[in-house]
Amino acid sequence: MKFSLITVSYNAAATIRDTIKSVVAQSHPDIEYLVVDGGSKDETVRVAEEYRDRIAVLVSERDAGIYNAMNKGIRLARGDVVAFLNADDFYADDGVIARVDAALESSGSDCLYADLDYVATDDPGRVVREWRSRPFAPGDFGRGWHPAHPTFFAKRHVFERLGGFDEDLRISADYELMLRFLEAGRITSTYLPSVLVKMRDGGHSNRSVMNILKANIECYRSFGKNNLPVSPLVLIRKPVSKLAQLVGPLG
Repeated sequence: MKFSLITVSYNAAATIRDTIKSVVAQSHPDIEYLVVDGGSKDETVRVAEEYRDRIAVLVSERDAGIYNAMNKGIRLARGDVVAFLNADDFYADDGVIARVDAALESSGSDCLYADLDYVATDDPGRVVREWRSRPFAPGDFGRGWHPAHPTFFAKRHVFERLGGFDEDLRISADYELMLRFLEAGRITSTYLPSVLVKMRDGGHSNRSVMNILKANIECYRSFGKNNLPVSPLVLIRKPVSKLAQLVGPLG
């Protein structure tokens, strides 16, 4: 299968090189890499230009936010499978896409997700939190569970049928998309018990207590947007479910 891997960026010069290098190092032979930049004012685009021969699409222009940029990437993608790798994240090793391809081929599933390690911003070799997932069961989102979006790979026909990111949501449109796909759309899924992505701690939705609160409120609203019943307790269950991630290696 052909994979469309999309990185959206804005003023990410300090980290995007690691992201790009982890993509171009992949052993899988059929990858379309797209970098969608929001008109960075720093050296982000210059860094990306250094890898121009390995980047199928490189655009830099003002956008209406991260999810607007992601939707632009979806529209430009031509692969059978679409996934997003943030500009401060990187793949765990050069065999990630090959493993995903093999698992999708053997399962025939519409999507796949896996495990993720949070790493220290100033020391990407040090794991500070572990996100370990499990096979999806209907109702899991209401119980506070959801996959790690950077490990989420979905076939392009799913986006064509169920749509892209809801741009009315400013922080948690990735959560809403996975909720819509898995709970409302009932697409088939495969869990791959393998760390695919290393994510620098302190992402878009976790930069402040206020952002965390807003993100959880948006997650709650996502159920109504998809006509799914949910208890207000999900506002508690979701953050509590993440406490287990803190049990990982701290040294």
